[in-house]
Amino acid sequence: MIILFTVAIAPSLALFSYLYLRKEISSDPSRTLFKAFVYGAVMTFPILFIQHVFEEEQVFTNEFLQNTIFTGALEEFFKWLILLVFVYKNYEFDDAYDGILFGASVSLGFATVENILFLFTFGLDTAFIRALLPVSSHALFGVVMGYYFGRSKFASGDNKKWFLVSALVFPFLLHATYNTILEIHDLWLYLMIPFMLFLWWFGLTRVKYAHVFAMRQIRKRLP
Repeated sequence: MIILFTVAIAPSLALFSYLYLRKEISSDPSRTLFKAFVYGAVMTFPILFIQHVFEEEQVFTNEFLQNTIFTGALEEFFKWLILLVFVYKNYEFDDAYDGILFGASVSLGFATVENILFLFTFGLDTAFIRALLPVSSHALFGVVMGYYFGRSKFASGDNKKWFLVSALVFPFLLHATYNTILEIHDLWLYLMIPFMLFLWWFGLTRVKYAHVFAMRQIRKRLP
């Protein structure tokens, strides 16, 4: 059981450590990051409950629609809501790169609990593919969401609202695309490889842009 639990949480810790160490700016918001991770972990259970209720009540007659659009929208909305309510106005959110860390933290909290539940159900045989696909994709969805939260935090006027909307729309579109590929049973692997390469490229470029933007903020504060 200890081995299974360790394997389940290892991908999330590795991905978050990479993003955390990429930050070369002081005053890292460690306490709020931990809270964001916990919020993300806790939200797994209401999400699973809502999904279960919708399945039992057969709200969607189209299984493809439920597995792609609804699931992606539900999970990304909860992440977005947590960041908006508990993190966005936090005083420790003091530079654009913090958005990356907060977004990844919430997403990895969710991905960690989901991975634990999945591996305890299906065993270690799925551990490698879970690390490559669901865990890393959730982390990158969170990175994208956090990037736009970071831009919104330090934008002005209508740009604030535009970035907040983008923080929900872009991760949802990416998540829905990911889910759609998984539903294409015969070709999913051939489509997933280029999509994941694109997702890593897109996510890491947001990391780079957020870091550059944060450094500009710091320079402006210097006398």
